[in-house]
Amino acid sequence: MTTYTNMFVHLIMAVEGRRSFIGPFWSKVLYAYIKGIIRNKGQYVMAINGMRDHIHILIEIRSWCSIADLVREVKKSTNRFINRRKFTKDRFNWQVGYGAFTCSRKDIHVVMEFIGEQSFYHERKTFKDEFLELLKQHDIPYTEKYLFDFIDSE
Repeated sequence: MTTYTNMFVHLIMAVEGRRSFIGPFWSKVLYAYIKGIIRNKGQYVMAINGMRDHIHILIEIRSWCSIADLVREVKKSTNRFINRRKFTKDRFNWQVGYGAFTCSRKDIHVVMEFIGEQSFYHERKTFKDEFLELLKQHDIPYTEKYLFDFIDSE
């Protein structure tokens, strides 16, 4: 029997220490690199965007793909990519953990718009508020100490 799936995952990854490292002058290069990693793993990036301290990726994901393995590869490869090119003066790393939220095909346009308008969205909400809102919308229980390390200025 053939397996039929229709799965979409909205990933969120934060920079370690929530430092504002992702510069506007190289973010598009980073996004293209991430798209290549995900494509080479047989998955499809539908949208990618972010802010200086975090990124959002909407992926159409196949049933045989492990989200944890995919995120691990994206983080490992992009850490090396960014550090070898010295895009930041300090060592770049992604924070441990990530957010992964499923969405239905009928909601894809809403998620794509949300990802595409990150700079506008963050004029009104902090990353912490955004992430907590997503956890609540998706009924994901959480423990404060295991959330991203949010900086005190938020």
